[in-house]
Amino acid sequence: MMQKTKAVFLDRDGVLNKEMGDYVCRLEDFTVLEHNFKSLKELQDRGYLLIVITNQGGLAKGWYSDEVLQQMHQKLKKTYQDQGITLTDIYYCNHHPEYNGKCLCRKPGSLMLEKAAARYNADPSRSYFIGDRERDVLAGEAAGMTGILIDSDQPISEVLHLIA
Repeated sequence: MMQKTKAVFLDRDGVLNKEMGDYVCRLEDFTVLEHNFKSLKELQDRGYLLIVITNQGGLAKGWYSDEVLQQMHQKLKKTYQDQGITLTDIYYCNHHPEYNGKCLCRKPGSLMLEKAAARYNADPSRSYFIGDRERDVLAGEAAGMTGILIDSDQPISEVLHLIA
């Protein structure tokens, strides 16, 4: 049997890129938080996969297109890649309850986390979810992971001691 991996799952807005208050709708407004480079590199070097889990309800609202979202995600991956950091994957929910009704993937639902953990053989009991909203912690805990709540744009270095 293949040994399970461990992962740190990361919310996007307010954790990996600057929180804009509502939605980041334009590529030119998408600013990667450079103060997290060292911390994410350390986690990667400690054997953690780094996987992004993000609600993107602005798609359902028509505030930005899937093409613009993909451009933001490419910028995110490339910026981290240039620092020697690999974002293993990015999962996003394109639903919004006011437009699509309730779905299982939108956080605090845990479906995106469960799918990612299954796909990458990540052991939830050895994995963490870092987010800047209570819904992130709830989603992580529902998937059997340790949820870590940070303030928007807070350096991940301030919570590294919570990750075994």
